[in-house]
Amino acid sequence: MNVLVWLKRDLRPDDHPALAFAAGLGAVLPVYVVEPELWAGPDASARQWEFVAESLAARRRALAGLGAPLVVRVGDAVAVLERLCRQHKITRIVSHEETGNLWTYARDRRVAAWTRGAGITWTELPQSGVVRRLASRDGWARQRDGFMAAPLLPAPALRGVDGVEPGLIPTARALKLADDPCPHRQLGGRTRGLDLLDSFLTRRGEPYRAAMSSPLTGERACSRLSPHLAWGTLSVREVTQATAARQSERPGGRWGGALTSFQSRLAWRDHFMQKLEDQPSIELRDLHPTAITRPRDTDATRLQAWAMGETGLPFLDACLRYVRATGWLNFRMRAMVTSVASYHLWLDWQASGQHLARMFTDYEPGIHWPQVQMQSGTTGINIPRIYNPVKQG
Repeated sequence: MNVLVWLKRDLRPDDHPALAFAAGLGAVLPVYVVEPELWAGPDASARQWEFVAESLAARRRALAGLGAPLVVRVGDAVAVLERLCRQHKITRIVSHEETGNLWTYARDRRVAAWTRGAGITWTELPQSGVVRRLASRDGWARQRDGFMAAPLLPAPALRGVDGVEPGLIPTARALKLADDPCPHRQLGGRTRGLDLLDSFLTRRGEPYRAAMSSPLTGERACSRLSPHLAWGTLSVREVTQATAARQSERPGGRWGGALTSFQSRLAWRDHFMQKLEDQPSIELRDLHPTAITRPRDTDATRLQAWAMGETGLPFLDACLRYVRATGWLNFRMRAMVTSVASYHLWLDWQASGQHLARMFTDYEPGIHWPQVQMQSGTTGINIPRIYNPVKQG
């Protein structure tokens, strides 16, 4: 049997449930579909694609070593998958359960409809603590912890499908993405992610608990693993287990508190992604119904000044210019720039949220949109968090 493994936000060979499952079924065809419509969306950017392209190049080398080179195709997912399945007599597709934006949700529904009509079995497997079709949050943490404690899956030996042209990895220009200068962007690829994980757990991470809130100290003391988790060059399970292994060594100094705090934030990551999985409309609709009556028009001049870091508020402007140059900002400052946009400048959270999504190399819809709503006061759950951009600096 030939099995197609559809890669999305899982650009690694290790701890890859879909790849390991497919390897036990037959010859494997690993495929990444570059979808121009996805990358033309209001939350996508060249800096994100360049990170993905670097990770795909690294993934191609890794898969070739395992016996099944990566195939890259550009186009509509249904059309690409249909053509490959027809050409190579494939009746089984395996992928991970993606919690993406509304566009990817709609695309997955189209793929599901096509596979049902074509008699193709599509198996989706979890790669994080997010639980699909969760009936109740009661017991969710226990399920998540059970997934994180399961043994890591080694990169499997693969038998490839013969006679498939690998295809080129397109450039941002070939995809017609807007110019997006980001001179200090983090680079993609699993090796870089593993290096960051090692340096955080052994050297950089000791002051994490106290240093993460400042954009100056957080640049080094934070793990900086977020783009690697967002695009799947590392799995959240392997990071969780590596952190637990470091905790078991009982390191002295401030390490105990730092590692505990980091584990909490890894769990929060899945918690917020579960919110979007359960309620995909968070990307577009205010969580609290009273917020829906708020005027939606956004002052274009104020939005542009905020986005470019030209408001005249020095610390706010510095943070917004910093994220343009690096693709990253520490969590507290992400909250601050969103709060100022929504409260001080009275900008629509979707407009400011889309700009920040494009700026973040580590854009993860399941974290981003619940947080944007939380910091904009539209959830009805938390007390409005109005950050003072002068005192924060």
